[in-house]
Amino acid sequence: MASERIQKVMAQQGVCSRRAAEQLIEQGRVKVNGHPVSLGDKMDPARDVLSVDGQRVYVPRRTEKYYYMLNKPRGYITTTSDERGRKTVMELMEDVPARVYPVGRLDKDSEGLLLFTNDGDFANLLTHPSHGVSKLYRVTVRPHATEEQIIALTDGVVLDDGTKTLPAVIHVVTDEPERTVLEMTIREGKNRQIRRMCEAVGLDVIRLKRSALGAVRLGMLQPGQYRELTSGEVNALRAAAQKGKVTAQIARNTQANAAKKLMRPHGVRAPKGAVAARRRQREK
Repeated sequence: MASERIQKVMAQQGVCSRRAAEQLIEQGRVKVNGHPVSLGDKMDPARDVLSVDGQRVYVPRRTEKYYYMLNKPRGYITTTSDERGRKTVMELMEDVPARVYPVGRLDKDSEGLLLFTNDGDFANLLTHPSHGVSKLYRVTVRPHATEEQIIALTDGVVLDDGTKTLPAVIHVVTDEPERTVLEMTIREGKNRQIRRMCEAVGLDVIRLKRSALGAVRLGMLQPGQYRELTSGEVNALRAAAQKGKVTAQIARNTQANAAKKLMRPHGVRAPKGAVAARRRQREK
């Protein structure tokens, strides 16, 4: 929050008018964080404590951070509001003591683990496409999934927009003549990615449920119910996202170095003095 003139804060808090506040400041009766202030000084309402004649008249309200998981049922859309009057996941979070919002999304016909928070940094960390927190889904497809289709999904497939997915980890849970139940783990978050991956190999998803995000699992939480994450779960998610961030940076650096080598003609030495210059730079 930006700094504001002290007399303005005093007036906003109903202590007195701005003119009266200026007089109190000139009389040396106003302090911020225990230190006397002068006319024209500013304070940060997000951090500073304001007192008059030794009595606190303004204490910053710390916004407590909340972290929840919801077992989203089918039929709800992942948005805070909908002009078409459809059911939203926020209707299931009305009893939460703070205004939270969903982290990522699950489409209307999907179900399972969905996170909510009022911590913007945490949400951005988890949803950044390069951080790669693993997501585990239980996917029922039809018709029967062949070995070739499962291998293709594991290796990565080209989606309808021309992009190719990263490799996935797939386990067959149930294999029947008319359907197959798979557990799929991916590290991306493309729009409707699991459904589009299956469509790319000729499979139709008839049920899709997210079971885990990183080390956080849905467990026995019933559809429509939510619970607060433990501090250990929040820390585990942060750690997974930070690890993915570092891994992605290493991969980008490796790709950049490989590209530089390709651009240099075979057998051509680096310019005179360039090697020594790079050595000096590394030693700094």
